[in-house]
Amino acid sequence: MLRYGAKLLWSAAPRGGRLHWFAHLASRLHAARSSPRMLHTALPSLGPLAGALAAQALAHPETVERSIHDALARLADFETALARPLPPGEVLLALTQALGREPNSAFASIDSMAFESGIAEQVHAAQLNRRESAERPDGGFEKAAIKLLRVKEVERLGDDIAVLGWAARWLERLSPRARELRLHALAQSFAAEMQRRFDLRAEAANLSQTGRHFSADARVVVPEVVWALSTDEVLVIERIESVAVTDLQTLRSRGVDLEALAERIVQVVVEQAFAHGFFHAALDAQRLRVSVEPATFGRLVFGEGKVMATLTEPEREFFIHGASAMFEQDYGRLAAMHREAGHVARDTRDELLSAELRTRAEPHFAARGADRSPAAMLTHLLAAVEPFDGGVSPALELAHQALARAESLARTLAPEFDIWRVVKGTLKGLAREDIGHRGWIKRLARELPHLSAMPRLPNLVVHRLQRLFGDQQRHDTAILFAQLRHEQRLTRRLLWACAMAGALLGVGAVWFAR
Repeated sequence: MLRYGAKLLWSAAPRGGRLHWFAHLASRLHAARSSPRMLHTALPSLGPLAGALAAQALAHPETVERSIHDALARLADFETALARPLPPGEVLLALTQALGREPNSAFASIDSMAFESGIAEQVHAAQLNRRESAERPDGGFEKAAIKLLRVKEVERLGDDIAVLGWAARWLERLSPRARELRLHALAQSFAAEMQRRFDLRAEAANLSQTGRHFSADARVVVPEVVWALSTDEVLVIERIESVAVTDLQTLRSRGVDLEALAERIVQVVVEQAFAHGFFHAALDAQRLRVSVEPATFGRLVFGEGKVMATLTEPEREFFIHGASAMFEQDYGRLAAMHREAGHVARDTRDELLSAELRTRAEPHFAARGADRSPAAMLTHLLAAVEPFDGGVSPALELAHQALARAESLARTLAPEFDIWRVVKGTLKGLAREDIGHRGWIKRLARELPHLSAMPRLPNLVVHRLQRLFGDQQRHDTAILFAQLRHEQRLTRRLLWACAMAGALLGVGAVWFAR
């Protein structure tokens, strides 16, 4: 029914008892143990993801919004089974259509066998020709990676997304439980996230911004985007020889220090989220690699920018200073920060919230050094407000999940590595920088545009008063406006007089000094 539509089944049903036939069909589908498999058959591309998301939503309704990213994170588990790369004979034709010109005009060679294949995309190794390579701003590179969308697969995903939205809308009309879960809004969020994963121009922009953030960082290398060859259906980037971060045997044989690599991963992920405020929302072992090229050996390779998230300045500052307060076991200050940030109601008593934070966090400080998990402890930084009917933004939860994934990777690389020390030191360093002279200058730069409104302040005050008091008091407002203008003229004359007096005193001092 989902795949082919209710109208088609209605016309195929027996004319004498269509309603009874549909009711019988629905009851059998509901009772069948193979319903998940049939859902996967009806929606071949999205069935596994939709099933996982539905199970999570039914089991834990309060986590529906955050479970979207969890379900989409499982996409890599299904990509191998669902991926059907284009045959080698069709690759050049698809590239010609995507580029709008013959591929041999830009590439010296293209490997028609994909070395990576996803649910609706595939990646090919290529060699830029000399002219294209020489036009690169950094002096040129020749090795390139071509990410090609399979347009038919994307269209079929779009069909499945439309079916999910249609089904969710009807379920909300018929089921109170579906309305409680806001199933249609959930389906729309799911659709937006899926479509964002196949927006190659957005991915190119994400890679470009990430490269700008880490341009002077010796720990990370970000492939350069070849904008002249990138379109809606193809993305061309620099190809860097690399090894998967979980291939421990190869990393050891290449001479990579695994403990230093673990520290680098944790530091970079924390700084990307809480210093830059623009971070990978799905950076895991499948998407993180280590460069083995001589010029960038040992650096982390951020070669994918599909799913990025952004923290606002208040969110970033809250996590940095809140984590510092938690590491210092200053629960009263953290409770006040939660209330001031709007995570709980304004009348929430600080001593109750600080007691909840203390109860949750203290066991982590009592654990043995190697067993302490900063990500597990910082979970309570965000979750402690839930008993008070509070909550934090989804972006903060995504940033915490990124930290948890980084910690898991670091423990895989070096099980005895002291992750607590690195996370604590990095976050406290960011907090010190935020309240130091650099943070002061950054805040001043942010407020400077507002200072330009100072000469217009009397007019702004008058306009505000006019809106407050209405037409009946316009006369009084005009008198007040005249008084304000008079005071403004006097203030301007006083400032000019002070400036000229200061100048004369300065000239006089210089004259007498000579």
